[in-house]
Amino acid sequence: MTAAAGFCPRCGSGLAGPPPTVCPACAYQLYVNARPTASLVVLDGQGRFLALRRAMEPMAGLWETPGGFCDGFEHPRDAAVREGREELGVEVRLGDLIGMYVGTYEFQGELLPVLDCFYFATLDVAAIRLDPAESSDMTWFDLAAPPKMAFSTMDAALVDAYRVQESLLSAK
Repeated sequence: MTAAAGFCPRCGSGLAGPPPTVCPACAYQLYVNARPTASLVVLDGQGRFLALRRAMEPMAGLWETPGGFCDGFEHPRDAAVREGREELGVEVRLGDLIGMYVGTYEFQGELLPVLDCFYFATLDVAAIRLDPAESSDMTWFDLAAPPKMAFSTMDAALVDAYRVQESLLSAK
């Protein structure tokens, strides 16, 4: 089920249809926009990236990159640093933006659109302390052959991260 609304969030009147729509009572224009997220691709210098095993739904038990939703009015770069600190227990140094990817996230029975921003990052790997509410395990996978990740945007970002790394190596 995709994100929908039956009533105007401003005045409570019934809506004629799903967003995008206009409230017939107060003329409020209602849209369903992608929610921004920020994620990290942490590389180890040996062609591998850090993956975390999700401890919560959706997609519990699958591998993911560290990251999460941006807070209201929070820049994705700031969210990426915050999420890294929360999930890994270490300070994060952001590198370049890998890219932005449109995907979906199931939440409270709805399929929400998301705009996932992925950044290269470095951190003190030896100091990682996983948040058990977020992740049950961590490992390193070959960036050239990653496993299927929890979300399609992660799969796409890892392909692009590999391409960037390969072009940097061939430029040397």
